[in-house]
Amino acid sequence: METKISAGYYSALSANDTARDCEKDHCASQEGILNTMSLNLKIIIGSTRPGRVGPTIAKWVETVATQHAKFNVELVDLADFKLPLLDEAAHPAKQAYEHQHTKDWSKAIGVADAFVFVTPEYDYFPPASLVNAVQTLSKEWGYKAAGVVCYGGISGGLRSSQALRQLLGNVNTHALPQVVPVPIFSQYIGEDGIFKPTDTMNSGLLNQFDELHKWSVALKSLRAE
Repeated sequence: METKISAGYYSALSANDTARDCEKDHCASQEGILNTMSLNLKIIIGSTRPGRVGPTIAKWVETVATQHAKFNVELVDLADFKLPLLDEAAHPAKQAYEHQHTKDWSKAIGVADAFVFVTPEYDYFPPASLVNAVQTLSKEWGYKAAGVVCYGGISGGLRSSQALRQLLGNVNTHALPQVVPVPIFSQYIGEDGIFKPTDTMNSGLLNQFDELHKWSVALKSLRAE
């Protein structure tokens, strides 16, 4: 017996095919938008003390970030802002800043989509200058991703990075687990004052930027809702 297939069956197939094509087009369109999305990366030098090597290591981070070519990269030196110790009367969540240095810091962080913190380790902890800078603001950190490059002695500053990542989580920043440590940092700085990383450090940093980009795209879309 010959089975007859109704015209409605073919209509349903055609509708399903059309829906799938539209879904593919939408996904491709969305992927195109995300791939061309402009993302601002701030590389923050966390140490402010005289004689610091933070700027030397941060310059390497900036160079690799520029070569990575998925962010608009800016090097931000915390020392330039001269932030005193929590001198705003209002809670930072209110963003009712009275002082120009706080307003400048808020503006620099507010336009960022992602961060990389370059931090030393002082007494198994990030420097007070960096902790203060994070706590000076609140909303400006929210729904953004952050990587950490730490440097120190034999531990490479990893204890500092763990404390910093916890603090960043408390201000609603997603701190990546892909930390890049630099142990015994002085052995990688030549007489010319230039930081000379190992291949492992370079590959680790590139991996951090790959992860940072994924999270930054997702979180920027979330902030737009």
